[in-house]
Amino acid sequence: MTIAQNLTFEALKQKQQGAWASGDYAVVGTTLQIVGEQLCETIDLSSDSKVLDIAAGNGNATLAAARRFCDVTSTDYVPALLDKARLRADADGLAVNFQTADAENLPFEDNSFDVVMSTFGVMFTPDQAKAASEMMRVVRPGGSIALANWTPESFIGRIFKTLGKYLPPPRGVSSPALWGTQARLTEFYGDTASDIALHPRSFVFRYRSPDHFMDIFQTYYGPIHKAFLALDEDGQASLDADLRALIAEMNTATDGTMAVPAAYVDAVVRKA
Repeated sequence: MTIAQNLTFEALKQKQQGAWASGDYAVVGTTLQIVGEQLCETIDLSSDSKVLDIAAGNGNATLAAARRFCDVTSTDYVPALLDKARLRADADGLAVNFQTADAENLPFEDNSFDVVMSTFGVMFTPDQAKAASEMMRVVRPGGSIALANWTPESFIGRIFKTLGKYLPPPRGVSSPALWGTQARLTEFYGDTASDIALHPRSFVFRYRSPDHFMDIFQTYYGPIHKAFLALDEDGQASLDADLRALIAEMNTATDGTMAVPAAYVDAVVRKA
């Protein structure tokens, strides 16, 4: 990596951290709880496993693993999100170790965990290769990296593309949705994994209406929240129209509500 690339990644990381902290991702994240539960079932998570949840947000995969009586460490680089996750764990009487940590520089020893997990989290790291390497470093030989990742052509993948029309990412920064492809995971783990398996899944975004979705995501979902703040009035109107057109194209509800299926994968990487 060049010095210029490293500076780009660091600058983007600071912007992203501000974006995720600027809204309240927990409002969105709590609706995705089923994804964490499904990921634990996909890997047949055993009780007493030592689990690390990276970019845990408000703790969906964290809580799912803790409910299965695992030894869970939950990390994120936004402390306010971990505070929300801690409240949820306390409410359910679940024992979890919460720790602020950067996915690209994990403060754990090599081969420390049986399972390293992330649901729609680590895929947003600016230096994707570094984050992928860190996950492989801290999982034990024979252990698993378990990821829930949006795919490029999914509803969320297309939202990323729409945002990119208005706010192009810095040069050298790849789309988060590439984490939802076999090619990208093979690029990251082909030399260190004994197996890489992608399991197609679908999550349905259910809201009272498209207006309700737009209000929630524009207010609380960091990337969309920041995009609207960065645009002038005309740009905001155009982005709003494009997002609403995408919802109208994909909405399966016929009663005025919103039900948009969003493809993602449960990716399971076994460390050799």
